Amino acid sequence: MPASVEELMALLDLEAIEDNLFRGKQPSTRLQRVFGGQVAAHALVAAERTVPSRYFVHSLHSYFLRPGDTAVPIVYDVENVREGRSFATRRVIARQHGRPIFAMTSNFQIPEEGLDHQDPMPVVPEPEDCPTLAEATPGSGRDSEEWQREWAALEVRFAGDTRPGGSVHDSRSATQRLWIRVAGRLPDDPLVHTATFTYASDMTLLAASLVPHDLYIGSEGMQAASLDHSIWFHRPFRADEWWLYDQASPSASGGRGLAIARVFSRDGRLVASVAQEGLIRRHSAAD
Repeated sequence: MPASVEELMALLDLEAIEDNLFRGKQPSTRLQRVFGGQVAAHALVAAERTVPSRYFVHSLHSYFLRPGDTAVPIVYDVENVREGRSFATRRVIARQHGRPIFAMTSNFQIPEEGLDHQDPMPVVPEPEDCPTLAEATPGSGRDSEEWQREWAALEVRFAGDTRPGGSVHDSRSATQRLWIRVAGRLPDDPLVHTATFTYASDMTLLAASLVPHDLYIGSEGMQAASLDHSIWFHRPFRADEWWLYDQASPSASGGRGLAIARVFSRDGRLVASVAQEGLIRRHSAAD
């Protein structure tokens, strides 16, 4: 996975191979399947490259259909569904080996003034006062060496959770809070920030559904995978400045967990909302 901002930028720079058709390269990784955030970010970049510059993404809704093969590139096919006076819509299918592995519909809007309100940001420690995710979750299966190898392009600080003995006291039984930013300065292009945020947004969200069970994605016997992923972009922000990922899971059942997150900039603006359902299947040693 990208070990620096430069490698992340290179990963998200798609090759145009035909009108509305793009190819995404693969990073060096030890992961067994393509990271979902990478495919979602690639699909958003592909969609945005077919939309006139006056439009900005305001939402995306996606499904992970098959595990991605880390050994071959991914092809992204963009369909122009609609282009109106205020909104534009694109549908993207990602393919490998001739089969769809991912589908996304994204919507874009020409910026305009309107009614404005938001939830308040929760009170949390400053990111400088928080431990790294690997330090704070020793039972998660993530060690510092793995983190540096796979996720060094991102900085993640643990701001607490409602796990038994956790530091967060919330009416919601499954809450997890993280400070995240890209580990370096990004260009000012808004597409770069929405794409890199999309990349990072898939990394920790599903884990919130395991908090009340005192489990981690890397716990022994856990099988976890993203099934779908949605983002709503409310206000402009920079992915290379700290943002709070306030995650909560309202339900887990039938081998699936649902996680919903509010995303706040450090100055308290609610800049995005994210939702994801994923597989959280637990196998016993006898299985």
